[in-house]
Amino acid sequence: MKNRRSIIDIGILSVSLYISFQIFADILSIKITTLPFLHLAIDGGTVIYPFTFTLRDFVHKTWGKERSRQVVITAGILNLLMAGLFWLIGKMPADPTWNLQGAYESILMPFWRITIASMIAEVFSELIDTEVFDRVYRKFGDIKAVLFSNGVALVIDSFIFSFIAFAGVLPLVTVLSITLSNIIVKMAVTLISLPTIKLVPRRDEYFKG
Repeated sequence: MKNRRSIIDIGILSVSLYISFQIFADILSIKITTLPFLHLAIDGGTVIYPFTFTLRDFVHKTWGKERSRQVVITAGILNLLMAGLFWLIGKMPADPTWNLQGAYESILMPFWRITIASMIAEVFSELIDTEVFDRVYRKFGDIKAVLFSNGVALVIDSFIFSFIAFAGVLPLVTVLSITLSNIIVKMAVTLISLPTIKLVPRRDEYFKG
C-alpha cells in the first residue's frame, strides 16, 4: 500500500493542473459567449478558470506559501510566453500550400489587451488568494480558507479582467454583465470544488509560526 500511495505526488499534480488550466482559460477567453439560463455575457475562459483558485490552494496546502507564489508568477510568465509564441508563429510566412493563415490569425493571434488584462488579473488575484488563504488556514482550517480566499480573489480578478479587457470597447452594461457572470460562475465552481481540499495532505512544516 505504501508504494501504491506514492505513485501520485499531489503537489506536482496540483502545479501541473494549475498551470494547464491557466493556459486553457487564456485561450478560451477570446470568445464571448452567453451564460445558459441567466443570459449574461461571459468570456469562454471562465468555464475553466475558476478551478485555478482551488488548485492554487492545493499547492499552498502541500508546498506552502512561498512555493505557491512561485507557481503563480511562473504561470503568468508562461501565459505571456504562449501569447508571444502565437504572435511570432503568426508573423512567420505561411507555406504556399497552407491556406489557413487567415484562420490562424483570427483565432490564435493574441488580442494583446485581453492578454495583458488576463495576466494582470490572474497574478494579482492569485497572490491575494495566497495571502488570504495562508492567514485564514492558520486560524480556521482549510475549508474556510478556500471559501474566504477564493471569494475575495475571484471578485478582484473579475473586475480587473473585465474592465481592463473590455472597458471602452464594449458597452458598459456588457462589461458589467461579464463581471457579474464571472463572479457567479467562479463562486459556483468554488462551492462545488470546496470539499476537494480535504483530499490534499497538509505539510505542517509550511505552516509553523
